[in-house]
Amino acid sequence: MSYRFPLISAGLFGLSGVLLGALGAHGGLRRQLEQLGTHENWVTAVQYQLIHALALLFAALWPRTERGQPTARIAWAARFWALGVILFSGSIFWLSLGGPKQIGPLTPLGGLAFMAGWSLIIIEAWRGKMSSRE
Repeated sequence: MSYRFPLISAGLFGLSGVLLGALGAHGGLRRQLEQLGTHENWVTAVQYQLIHALALLFAALWPRTERGQPTARIAWAARFWALGVILFSGSIFWLSLGGPKQIGPLTPLGGLAFMAGWSLIIIEAWRGKMSSRE
């Protein structure tokens, strides 16, 4: 994996996160979410999406190996974060709009994906070679 996957993911999730946040804060969608009692859930989904968009941006800029590639742990952290955004935030958006409750189990799987990514960051910091100047 090159820096492109986390960078493109960061851009897509950042852009769509701002758009979804704005839609949920104004007008008809906000009223619909408030009527359904799911506005707070929508806000939570937006927050997690934007936080992990920034994390993906950071992963794209993380110090690289001498070949210029991110370490395997950082690459996998980025993959887990992207999966987490899709499963966690995506399922909450869907459920907030009244989608079928059967997708509810995707939300905790997305949370686990987020945690797996952050765990890999901890392992990388603890065991990995972060720069050639250590």
